[in-house]
Amino acid sequence: MQLELLKGIIPSDLSDNARVWIYQSSRAFIEKEANEINEQLHQFYIQWQSHGEPVKGWAKLLFNQFIVIIADETGVMVGGCSTDSSVRVIKSIERQYDVNMFDRLMLTFLVNNKAQMLPLNQVQYALDKGYISKETPLFNNLVATKKELLHNWLVPLQSSWLASRVNLNQPV
Repeated sequence: MQLELLKGIIPSDLSDNARVWIYQSSRAFIEKEANEINEQLHQFYIQWQSHGEPVKGWAKLLFNQFIVIIADETGVMVGGCSTDSSVRVIKSIERQYDVNMFDRLMLTFLVNNKAQMLPLNQVQYALDKGYISKETPLFNNLVATKKELLHNWLVPLQSSWLASRVNLNQPV
């Protein structure tokens, strides 16, 4: 499903095993903010280094809500300091735009081709009321590689890590 959405966006020259970090914003960014954030991310990854060596990386705001950072470690491994530098960029964006990029209890579903957020504790209610279904795609921000990003970032709720935590049997 998401291969079509991400084709042409994610650089093909990055290894399938490239490491991925996904940060979800507590709100969608408007176009002006998105443009500014993408410029900041571009400046970050073209200067990204690990132990003085350039990191082959990429970063972009997707769906106006997710910052995706990718590091291809086939040449240079990303050390702790390099990872910390990426987190500093995210924290700077949080402060600049008054958002939370680290709330793991907020989940995002793709509803009518739009990213829609739901607190974890309201997912069952949304299922029961028919707002979402077991087929509704969930953004799985736990993906760890480029290959997983391309194939498993957007998965139907019933195929996700969340499936075992909710009752997927819709009331008749």
